[in-house]
Amino acid sequence: MFNDNPNQNNIVELRGISQSYDGGQNWIMQDLDLLIEDKPDQGQFVVILGMSGSGKSTLLRYIAGLQQPTKGQVLINGKPSEEAERVSMVFQQYSSLPWKTVMENVALGLEFQGVSRSEREDKAMELIRLVGLEGHENKFAQYPTLSGGQLQRVAIARSLLANPKILLMDEPFGALDVKTRLTMQDLLTDIWRKFQSTIVFVTHDISEAVYLAEDIYILKSQPSKIVEHITINLPLERNRLIKRNEQYLKLVHEVEDKMVAVSEM
Repeated sequence: MFNDNPNQNNIVELRGISQSYDGGQNWIMQDLDLLIEDKPDQGQFVVILGMSGSGKSTLLRYIAGLQQPTKGQVLINGKPSEEAERVSMVFQQYSSLPWKTVMENVALGLEFQGVSRSEREDKAMELIRLVGLEGHENKFAQYPTLSGGQLQRVAIARSLLANPKILLMDEPFGALDVKTRLTMQDLLTDIWRKFQSTIVFVTHDISEAVYLAEDIYILKSQPSKIVEHITINLPLERNRLIKRNEQYLKLVHEVEDKMVAVSEM
């Protein structure tokens, strides 16, 4: 699963990853490899699927530098994760600081970097407009002042301002109602095209995975490892009409079948 094109850079590499919490008596993940190649002027949208407990969120924590595996190597742009530029993560749970405003939350990363208030607010405002929150920038980032969808927009804007090249998302739309979820899916594809980011997205929703992804990787349960890679052969420019497309439906059925097969391993 490693790069066979020496002229193409790798943006994320997980090499021989194994994880144990009891000194190696039991392995919850073993010999896992994952390569996400850099695609200049395009970016990538990768979706991770798997049963509950298969390690999907753990993979994101490795990439974000929030956790180190027991064995193996995590590289971000060719550097060990602990030495690489920090990668932000959007969680299912609302992660904004409720005592700070939308503006303060979005600009938080730049504040930690020592960027002046006027500069960080100018840059934060660009992202606030992009995610459709203009007019809410001075509200506190808390529920019910903001809806669930708006709070996830805050988290996405904050992550993009911190590092627009890589965005990690751990079931970010799982708690949203259907209409808001569909709107957020389209917002995310717009962001992907605008920033040409590499997005690594975890979900349990197969139709959502096929709609968003260029590549889907499926994890088997413990000891976890990637056992399926499905390339989504759909146009990069997508809207909801594509969900009526015969090729889209065929891919959804293919992924469903592979998920069932993996669950029985």
